[in-house]
Amino acid sequence: MRQIVFLFFILFFSTKVFSQGCCSGGSGSPIAGGVSAGVLLDRQMEIASNFQYINSNKFLTRDKDTTRLFNHYNSKYIYSKIAYGITKDFTLSVEAGYFLNKTQIGLDTINTTLDTIRSSGIADLILFPRYDVLNRTDERKRVELTLGLGYKIPLGKHNDSILTWFDSTKMIAHYTTMPPLVQPTNGSQDFIFYAFFFRGFPLHNFRLFANTLYIKKGYNSLGEKFGDYASLGLYAGKTFFKKLGVTLMVKGEHIGKLKPAKNVDLLASYNVDTSFTGSKKIIFCPQVSFSYKSFTVFALTEIPLYEYVNGTQLAAQTQFTVGLSYRFFTTKSVIPKSGESYYECPMKCEGSISQEPGKCKMCGMDLIKKE
Repeated sequence: MRQIVFLFFILFFSTKVFSQGCCSGGSGSPIAGGVSAGVLLDRQMEIASNFQYINSNKFLTRDKDTTRLFNHYNSKYIYSKIAYGITKDFTLSVEAGYFLNKTQIGLDTINTTLDTIRSSGIADLILFPRYDVLNRTDERKRVELTLGLGYKIPLGKHNDSILTWFDSTKMIAHYTTMPPLVQPTNGSQDFIFYAFFFRGFPLHNFRLFANTLYIKKGYNSLGEKFGDYASLGLYAGKTFFKKLGVTLMVKGEHIGKLKPAKNVDLLASYNVDTSFTGSKKIIFCPQVSFSYKSFTVFALTEIPLYEYVNGTQLAAQTQFTVGLSYRFFTTKSVIPKSGESYYECPMKCEGSISQEPGKCKMCGMDLIKKE
């Protein structure tokens, strides 16, 4: 049951690679998938990966449609993680992202090759510990509160350049820095603050939960500080046929303005106006997952309900994520010797066998003594 509850969210929440501005880009969050998860069970491991696709040719001035500043933008992103339940209350995960491509296509319909900016490569590494500060479970209810403090380390390029023009008379090539929208990472070391609250109703296979994420951005090697990211998500989900999970989510996001280095004109460097950075958004996100044994496949899409940007920027349009998760125990369950008594969940949940009385960590039911 716990797999169905959490596993379709292995991602930011879906990686907000959009905008810090129409040309400034800069990920609002490096995490892709939702981060709607508590902790794993003791000695349980999770290996998960998802693919995220983003495409947009929509531009806004504040909250109104406006003329395109370039043709369109798209990205293909793979986000993966390995997590381990060190204790029943503490989980540590190592997560990383890789861009198969980030592409910005300009308005020049004749020389599209020259008017296209493209990149790919590894993005960030994230160390993300989480701790259960509250976990109360019985047959009728489950209440969980999890706090997390993560650290993002940029691994990819954030200052790559492109050829702007070639002076054939002097045989001199002129380069400029690519806009952050197309760089694989923003280049800063960031702190991630995370909270997750879960309220489950096991008898009805129904659950309500919420999460909040705040990313405190640092300065990169160019002296730039991308806007801090904050989000709050509210979820309601239900399980059907013990394997199919459906969840509906409404999420609000806020991204602060980009701060340039002192005495640096980003408009001259790569056509970024810092007053045209920062945004806020409300998103509706339907999600579905299917679990079979230790595997869960999941899919979600993001539908913007409201979006406001400072100045004129690229807006959200098409975004979806699909992924796969696998959970297993690194040690076998306690197997009693012949003739010895033991305790087991009446629902025979995975990992529920114990030599001591208590409650099942998966469903909350009292363990039953057996011989």
